Amino acid sequence: MKCLFGLIAAGLLAAPVASFAQDVRLTPDMTSKSIVLGSGEEIVIDRIQDSAHQLAGEFTKTSRSCPPFCIHEMSAGAGVETVGELELISFLETSVATGQGLLMDSRMPDWFAKGTIPGAVNVPFATLDAANPYRDEILKALGAQNTGGSWDFTSAKELLLFCNGPWCDQSPRAISSLRDAGYPADKLKYYRGGMQVWLLLGLSVKQPTS
Repeated sequence: MKCLFGLIAAGLLAAPVASFAQDVRLTPDMTSKSIVLGSGEEIVIDRIQDSAHQLAGEFTKTSRSCPPFCIHEMSAGAGVETVGELELISFLETSVATGQGLLMDSRMPDWFAKGTIPGAVNVPFATLDAANPYRDEILKALGAQNTGGSWDFTSAKELLLFCNGPWCDQSPRAISSLRDAGYPADKLKYYRGGMQVWLLLGLSVKQPTS
């Protein structure tokens, strides 16, 4: 036993311990992903290492009234790409990190406050409805330009939208509102899995500070 403690102290048994600590990886070749966003904020995407971890609360429910909690189509609209978790991480690394895109949490602020995907900004779906008197200001903030009654989206950001999961209509509604305003479909992406699948995979969650 004394020899075993000596080996540990000397670091000779560190390799198996480090291997165990990284058993739950993103992919076979990737343990985690560190990304510096365009704002300068550094985020880390990894997975919970506790193999006994289970979901709790709202995201464990399997059967909720439809409507409103109906299963949504894989596509959120013609020309809008539906993506998975690894594509979302790549979007953060290549588009959000360079300032060309935004990862958009379309849920209402109370849901956003409970935890969101690192790097996401909260733009509630209802704010993108044409009836919102401040909708045009949001489009301008996204890089669109109003050219005398019509919109020019040439410099508009690429957007990847999500909400609570395949039974949540908030990101599809946000995408529909953006398309109605003229936002190009090829600048929009849809993460259908949303927070439910993100949590199911044990991926990193950020608690917003404000």
